[in-house]
Amino acid sequence: MLTNLFARLVALIGSAFIVFRRATGPEQQPVFGPSPTIPAAVPQGSMPNLKMPTARGWLGDEKPVAASGLKVNAFARNLTHPRQVYVLPNGDVLAAESLSPAGKPSSIFDYAMSATMKRAAASGVSPNRIMLLRDADGDGTAEIVEPFLVDQQQPYGMALRDGTLYVGNTDAVVAFPYADGDTRITAPGRTLMTMKTQGHWTRNLLLSKDGSRLYVSVGSKGNIDENGLDAEAGRACIYELDLATGQNRIFAGGLRNPVGMAWEPTTDTLYTVVNERDGLGDEVPPDYLTSVKDGGFYGWPWAYFGIVDDRVAANPEMAARSLVPDYALGGHTASLGLCWMPAGTLPGFGEGMVIGQHGSWNRSKLSGYK
Repeated sequence: MLTNLFARLVALIGSAFIVFRRATGPEQQPVFGPSPTIPAAVPQGSMPNLKMPTARGWLGDEKPVAASGLKVNAFARNLTHPRQVYVLPNGDVLAAESLSPAGKPSSIFDYAMSATMKRAAASGVSPNRIMLLRDADGDGTAEIVEPFLVDQQQPYGMALRDGTLYVGNTDAVVAFPYADGDTRITAPGRTLMTMKTQGHWTRNLLLSKDGSRLYVSVGSKGNIDENGLDAEAGRACIYELDLATGQNRIFAGGLRNPVGMAWEPTTDTLYTVVNERDGLGDEVPPDYLTSVKDGGFYGWPWAYFGIVDDRVAANPEMAARSLVPDYALGGHTASLGLCWMPAGTLPGFGEGMVIGQHGSWNRSKLSGYK
């Protein structure tokens, strides 16, 4: 049986993973760590740097290269663009299959980005479903791989509490009845809150420690303010949804595209990883890991790491109140996955946050992919 932690590690697929420990950490790099040296911005105008590898599946027995002392095997194959996984109490694994739809380009930047994303198989027709992966004999390979919940709208985040499965669709948080061992949900969902669509479309979910509240991550529509600030109202933030009353509020804002969320267990502090803005150079600004303060504002679109973005109409008050993130993760690494790993979980690694980096598409040298 898989634990939820190990399933999250599966979701962070790559050649390695990054662990931030309390006592020690990785070797410091200029735009990596708690005190990054951020280069001067070099605005790239309508045509930023673009570079992305061509996507292909694992061939034959190919698999990611694990760290020394660890091994990796394929739990399930032939899925259609799986983006997030969640482990149910009985060990079944849910995999959300979603894809960004290919939008109509409206600028040179859009055309370039669209072509780059297509080459990486990162846009197209979304499967819009959640798959069930069941390993009944515990050999590390799922014998059952079948649809569990269909006809969704780009599902991503999932969370289970007291017989209710919460799903983060791009347009709404929806609740479904679930009983232990169910192999398919056919009952209609109950919409708990709605959200704007387009742009950064993933909607991750994380329950509070007592299960009374649900945290929902919502990214921006655009890169900075090119769509107008009215289009960004209610976006680039993390919501807190009270499951008893159905009321929601913005818990923290100024987070351009927060995706992964996790609790640090000793302080019960919420953490998130955030994808920062484009068009200022390979390393500017870095994506980041940060604790999330109730009512906190983290700068987007006016500032990043305490630096004002001159491309955005000036707002000195908002720039001044911007909080500086805790830990830089490199420019455009697309840090998406996040989970807390207790000490003793994996040999050779202490406790800390595990981060999965989706990989860059908008810099001259590839970065991330680990």
